[in-house]
Amino acid sequence: MSASILRTAAASAALMVLACAIAPVAPAMAAGKSRAAAAKTAKDSAPMFSSQRQTEHRGEHDDLLTAGLGLDGLRAMVPPAFADAAHPTPVELRRRALWANWRGIADLAPGGGYGELYGSTAAVPGREYSAFATVPGANQPHRVLVQVPDGFDTNKRCVVVSASSGSRGIYGSIAVAGAWGLPKGCAVAYTDKGAGTDYFDLDADQGVRADGTVGPASEGGLAFTPKASQREGGKGIAFKHAHSQDNPEADWGRHVHQAAQFALVSLNQAFPEQAPFTDANTRVIAVGISNGGGAVLRAAELNDTPWLDAVVAGEPNIYVAGARPLYDYTTEAALLMPCALLHKPLAAAPVTPITSDSAESFCSYVAGLGLLGDAAKQASTEVRAQAAYERMHASGWSDDALRAGALSVNFDLWRAVAATYASAYARYAPAGQVRTKDPDQPWVRYAYAAATPASASAPAAERAASESERAAWWSDASGIPPGAGVQLFGPSGGERLAPLAALRELWSGEILGGEAAYPEYGAALKRAHERVRAGIEQTRAAAPRKDLPIVVVHGLDDGLIPPAFSSAPYVAMARKAGAQVRYWEVRNVQHFDAFLGLPAMGARYLPLLPYVYAALDRVEAHLHQGTPLPADAVVVNSPRAGKGLTAENLAVPK
Repeated sequence: MSASILRTAAASAALMVLACAIAPVAPAMAAGKSRAAAAKTAKDSAPMFSSQRQTEHRGEHDDLLTAGLGLDGLRAMVPPAFADAAHPTPVELRRRALWANWRGIADLAPGGGYGELYGSTAAVPGREYSAFATVPGANQPHRVLVQVPDGFDTNKRCVVVSASSGSRGIYGSIAVAGAWGLPKGCAVAYTDKGAGTDYFDLDADQGVRADGTVGPASEGGLAFTPKASQREGGKGIAFKHAHSQDNPEADWGRHVHQAAQFALVSLNQAFPEQAPFTDANTRVIAVGISNGGGAVLRAAELNDTPWLDAVVAGEPNIYVAGARPLYDYTTEAALLMPCALLHKPLAAAPVTPITSDSAESFCSYVAGLGLLGDAAKQASTEVRAQAAYERMHASGWSDDALRAGALSVNFDLWRAVAATYASAYARYAPAGQVRTKDPDQPWVRYAYAAATPASASAPAAERAASESERAAWWSDASGIPPGAGVQLFGPSGGERLAPLAALRELWSGEILGGEAAYPEYGAALKRAHERVRAGIEQTRAAAPRKDLPIVVVHGLDDGLIPPAFSSAPYVAMARKAGAQVRYWEVRNVQHFDAFLGLPAMGARYLPLLPYVYAALDRVEAHLHQGTPLPADAVVVNSPRAGKGLTAENLAVPK
């Protein structure tokens, strides 16, 4: 990294609560739970809920699962419109959020099999209960929401609890948990696990209310409100995952637990004549994918109260001792993967991973940093690409993961994820502020804002968001910019790739390129490095409860969260501790079902969701009928090669 970039980085771096107690415990009915409920810890005994709401969702144009859109409406290429773009109603925002989250998770394209071969978008009438929940000690709340279908089986008493994938909003697991649980007569509880789409506009001093509409900080009751000292003179956009200063990932398991507790509160309200609904008399199954999969596995380790009956985790982002955490392999991929994908044996990638000219610039840059060895500094792009490939292969990346990782390169996910998590782990405040000498800023300053379009003569530039843009963030955003009109802007000046190296330096603690002649920069990096590493350690998973049935499902082609870094070491750790974990490794499955609508992706890869639903079916049968848990499996299936998906393609374990 050049001295000018180090100087730029160093100059920038010098970022009504209501307690609701759960009802008394009734005699246990759920297999696997202790007959006598264990005493709750002080941290979990009084979950904190505020801004509680109840809404009805029935009739021809509304329901719990698709807001009345049905499969055809979800497939529409444009989102449901707002009558007034600057002032959408809560009903309009909810419908659009459901449309966006379905399309962000499931393959809904014709021929993909959704709603026909697997899954459901059938109308499910019922009620929603929502609130803000607060983990003791947190600065900001997380959202919880419970869907109670009119067909809820009061004799079966089942709750499916889930956490949003990625950093999505409260409906971010609708296609995972809602689509499976609601048609079965179960209540479904969700948490955004302290992330979500409750963006805060620092220019306008406005954030998101409980109903999704936008309001000023002065009125209070917002889902995310940065501290007054951070808002004063602030500019740009702050979002909860990066800027809450809570490191929410450290509490993902407790977020899931609070969502389950809110489900019991909601069921007591919905069916007072059947109350109390308690941990002991209500069956709870946790399910999630990606970050949501990691969250439900973290919930599985909360042994102080036997509240959970089973867990299904798909492609989980989970970190255990001795394995590589997300931040490590993400920052490695951000620098090396564009170059490694030029290695000729990987030319069969399903999508072109950025133009060759741009990829060559990555090769040149990382070679100059010395990351590819001394010989590569003066070598050809072909030699550099092979060196980048060999380095990633040696650190655990499979060829299949590298090929699928081209998607994350194309969509700028490595930079977006690394910047977000660096801020979250170090508990940094928003960086887009007028003040330049704030000591609580990260080693590398990333700011978030609406943007003017880039042109041939000028790059995109930060600007204030419009009223209509701000109004749509809650429904349209995925939780991590770029997206929904919000961009992330790196430090100005110097090499355009230097910020990626700075993000990697936060992991390694060493200045890349060997420029250690500036001791003040080294001291600043050391402080930031220690903060990030401490935050990562707070996310390390522990072993689950020994008697808790768990099924982990992971695609072997996952290029965002490779199973070698996540599921495989987690399963090994859990089994060593005596847990009953089953593991399905699924061939020809990558991380993003939603991209299977692209012809090249759909021809090569299969969806993950059918296997997650099947695992839920097997777990349910185990709990209700006592059938054995499924055996471990390496699922050998066959891509559909452009044809309609069939059961034979999937080869779901029987």
